[in-house]
Amino acid sequence: MHTGFNRRQFLAATGAFAAAGASANPSWAFQPGWPGAKDELFKISLAQWSLHRALKAGEIDNLDFAKIAKNDFGIEGVEYVNQFFKDKGKDGKYLAEMKKRAADHGVTSVLIMIDGEGALGDADKAKQEQAIENHHQWVAAAKFLGCHSIRVNAQSSGTYDEQVGRAADGLRSLAEFAKDVDINVIVENHGGLSSNGQWLAQVIRKVGLDNCGTLPDFGNFRVGKNKKTGDDIWYDRYLGMSALMPFAKAVSAKSHDFDDEGNEINTDFMKVMQIVLDAGYHNWVGIEYEGSKLNEYDGIRATKALLEKCREKLEDT
Repeated sequence: MHTGFNRRQFLAATGAFAAAGASANPSWAFQPGWPGAKDELFKISLAQWSLHRALKAGEIDNLDFAKIAKNDFGIEGVEYVNQFFKDKGKDGKYLAEMKKRAADHGVTSVLIMIDGEGALGDADKAKQEQAIENHHQWVAAAKFLGCHSIRVNAQSSGTYDEQVGRAADGLRSLAEFAKDVDINVIVENHGGLSSNGQWLAQVIRKVGLDNCGTLPDFGNFRVGKNKKTGDDIWYDRYLGMSALMPFAKAVSAKSHDFDDEGNEINTDFMKVMQIVLDAGYHNWVGIEYEGSKLNEYDGIRATKALLEKCREKLEDT
């Protein structure tokens, strides 16, 4: 059973969402990137996954995410994760409330991260088509909320080259659908071959559409395990960031642990942010804290402080 939108259904859905949210009356016009203050190299957003433990435990509610970002952290851009409102993708009233609360707090909805909707590079054509259609509702939701992108995964199977072709085919189909409403389809390095920077760059080049790009994540470059030793195999994160940044429409500042000087112990944030800026990127950089030594709130604050330190130093160079 297909659950996606054809073009007419999509337009009807977005019209229904708009009607449901008419009373909210926020400004949410689509923008291809952060308009940006001229005196800042980049602006900091908050990825919802940084609070996934609190959200899953019911300690906080998805509807309060924008308020928490602004009031608790002084952050004015948010990146949603669909699994925290998975059954609300077509619920106009719920999405209107999300939009209203973001607007009430002066918070920009940047993107929605999409998981659990099937493999866009599935070798089974019927399953691939279903996965593509499953993402259509999130294109509509992103458009309504005022996001510029949905983040998707490029999961596939087969040989290296087969996965390039299969992932590119699925992404192209979804991006063509999203292009009509000015929504980007962006792929994160998120496990398997997608964590190989050159592979993912090759996929995006093969798609060949302006609205299909990347969301480079500082830390997600684990490509597998050594079968003999059980050790993780990593793609060089700095080479990976350099390969993916030419296609970037968002950036994820992944963090886990910090030293006594506030530096992330796994990633040289200054080096990575120089790569980001050298690519000409000056839009949102999203905090995605996944550590366990600090609680989620302190981890977010530590990551924000580190990004601010990088920005201050890079502004002086």
